[in-house]
Amino acid sequence: MSDEQTENNNGEIESTEASSSDSLPEEGLPILDAVEIVEALEPDIEVDNQTSTNDISPNDSNVVTKPPTDTDTDIKTPIINETQDVSANHLSTQTFSNLDICEPVLKGIKETGFDYCTPIQALALPIALGGKDVAGQAQTGTGKTAAFLIATFHHLLKTEIENKPTSQLRALILAPTRELAIQIYEDAKPLNMHTGLKLGLAYGGTDYQKQREQLEAGVDVLIGTPGRIIDYFKQGVFNIKKLEVMVLDEADRMFDLGFINDIRYLFRSMSPAEERLSLMFSATLSLRVKELAYEHMASPESVVVETDRITAELVTEKAYLPSNPDKLPLLMGLLQAHAGLRCLVFINTKRMAEKIQATLNANGFENGMLSGDVPQRKRESLLKKFKSGEVNTLIATDVAARGLHISDVGLVINFDLPQDAEDYVHRIGRTARAGATGVAISLICETFGMHAADIEKYTGHKLPVERNYEDLLVKDMVIVEPPRRDKRGTRETRPDARKNSSTPKPASRVQKPKVAAIEPVKLKDPKTAAQSKPLRSRISRIGDVPAVG
Repeated sequence: MSDEQTENNNGEIESTEASSSDSLPEEGLPILDAVEIVEALEPDIEVDNQTSTNDISPNDSNVVTKPPTDTDTDIKTPIINETQDVSANHLSTQTFSNLDICEPVLKGIKETGFDYCTPIQALALPIALGGKDVAGQAQTGTGKTAAFLIATFHHLLKTEIENKPTSQLRALILAPTRELAIQIYEDAKPLNMHTGLKLGLAYGGTDYQKQREQLEAGVDVLIGTPGRIIDYFKQGVFNIKKLEVMVLDEADRMFDLGFINDIRYLFRSMSPAEERLSLMFSATLSLRVKELAYEHMASPESVVVETDRITAELVTEKAYLPSNPDKLPLLMGLLQAHAGLRCLVFINTKRMAEKIQATLNANGFENGMLSGDVPQRKRESLLKKFKSGEVNTLIATDVAARGLHISDVGLVINFDLPQDAEDYVHRIGRTARAGATGVAISLICETFGMHAADIEKYTGHKLPVERNYEDLLVKDMVIVEPPRRDKRGTRETRPDARKNSSTPKPASRVQKPKVAAIEPVKLKDPKTAAQSKPLRSRISRIGDVPAVG
């Protein structure tokens, strides 16, 4: 069990999680169509209902909300138009200033330099600002974090609380990983600059006492991972009986990491769903995520921004078919060919990550490695260097595939194809964020090549394979094999007593129990045995069979 996971010793956490569709309600989450969006934002606009999407039943779970385009002539003022260039091609025509956002939050938005909403923000914010629960789905890197932060701060500022106990939380934001929790906290700072709300951060791996003291001093909005938060909650450091806002980010990842029982435990301990605003955002609204929404939210409205491609459209995908021995020379050649770009290299095992790091260091490529067992302080230091450009290449396992918003990542290399097709989408989503462009290169090798078919089926398009890569191979390079980590040590590091097998073992002090001698049984002489009177057997047989004798 990781240090971010916590068991419920009181037996209050459910032992099983429902992942099948048998327990789902018959109706799907309420789907918000384009006409309802326009009526919510521009109530004076007349809409021709005969040609609008209102003809679609809102209970049809197969219907998703797609932003209107220039061809939707019946809607006079389209709110979402991903193809129209406003200030950037990833934004909608909806401005933050036209939304009903309280002035302190709006001032923080303006100071960050944002004027137009992204599609998911334009869909989710009008609903959340009106006090209704939202379950939102959009591609990674499309502004989901800013959407729920703005809605959270606005909702808290609408209600003034007098004499609030120090231990009482007003809002709780849960993230599946430490890196994502830190990222949300950093994104919240500029938006919260003029609100007067106190932010708190709690995650595992470091600063246990420091985080506890911060919470004991009192915070309004707590951001963190489930394990550490449940730890403090059970100790009574804070209470959530009167929680006003609950946010669950990357809900599908919570299932993958085994946090779902912890999430349900927190939901059962907080205020009723009708008395709080609940926001759930995820890259995919799977059946199990929808079930969680039905169970612990108050009639949430589902908003889905769906494009023709699951992967980000501004990502240029490439693939090569190297043999296993050619993978490292090809990686070196790709890094040389894209020199100057900030690069993320994804691998499946820590052993291979150590080999790549040692090889890159031996050949003059400065890099860093991020894996699950890297100490938290070292993680934060490494990410800080990578974001600042001090380290240009970061080797990472899937711990970095979600939630990290690192600007100017121009290149993502899948050195190993992921075994889960969804992880492929999240990996390449680390580039081409916030309207930027990027390149994603995958090495389809002998070991992990079988996963290419699943990725193509999930994304809905073929991986563009470039078969000629001989010119990219680095001929003269040093390949370093990292030492194996064996707790027993190598033959050279073992003690002399272990190396010399002829060393006599010390005599055992344990005394063996003495076994008493058994005297042989004397048999009767068969000649005289017939003359003796037979003995009646003490065991009678069942039934009418008479006893022997």
